[in-house]
Amino acid sequence: MSSIPRPDKGPVSLDAGGAVRAYRTAKALCDGLAALAAVVVALPVMAVVAALIKATSAGPVLFKQERVGLAGRPFTIYKFRTMFRDAHRAGTSVTTATDRRITAVGRLLRRTKLDELPQLLNVLTGDMSLVGPRPDVLEIVAKYTPEMRRIFDIRPGITSLATLHLRDEEAVLTRAPDPDRFYDEVMVPLKVRLALEHVDRHSLWFDLGILTQTVWMLTPLGRAWPVREHPLVAGMRRALERGEENGHGTP
Repeated sequence: MSSIPRPDKGPVSLDAGGAVRAYRTAKALCDGLAALAAVVVALPVMAVVAALIKATSAGPVLFKQERVGLAGRPFTIYKFRTMFRDAHRAGTSVTTATDRRITAVGRLLRRTKLDELPQLLNVLTGDMSLVGPRPDVLEIVAKYTPEMRRIFDIRPGITSLATLHLRDEEAVLTRAPDPDRFYDEVMVPLKVRLALEHVDRHSLWFDLGILTQTVWMLTPLGRAWPVREHPLVAGMRRALERGEENGHGTP
């Protein structure tokens, strides 16, 4: 079996490279077909959500922001707007569960993840995948180490391991005395470690499992019988609890 040199990681087999290319091709095809079908099915829901946003708060229906995606290239991500207009001027990019910038409709959308539906358009344009690392903003990515930047080897996704196991992220940040510091020092490295599992696995079965578990967790049954928590996330929670007991919230 022949191989090509990789000074940073050692030799990688050409057969393995072929398997990765096959995975990426199959995933792109599945993403396109599934996203197109999802858009058709979700259109009535998206229309209702858009009407509610427009009727209850001033500002655009969609929130647009530049994120970093495949190969480190910036792209515009779309979400339903969940905050008051110009909310970025009244606080940081870190959002806690008690953030007053979130609208009443926005809280419902964030809890049910309906605010993410417009990202199906990002999937159709090829900027995102259904499953993959969640894309971050430029100022966060600028702090990535070379190892962390490996997440740019694959397309970012609408859902991910981090989405599944940190679905109460805003509540976790509320418990930290300094949410911005906690996000930078704890949450970002944790999210990237989870994201690298997507990069290293290159498996459609893994992706399907994440997608299925995400849908399950959005149902009443999923809330009653949640998926088993990822060990890295469980460790973070234990460290946060110890920090609170010791009078500070940063592990």
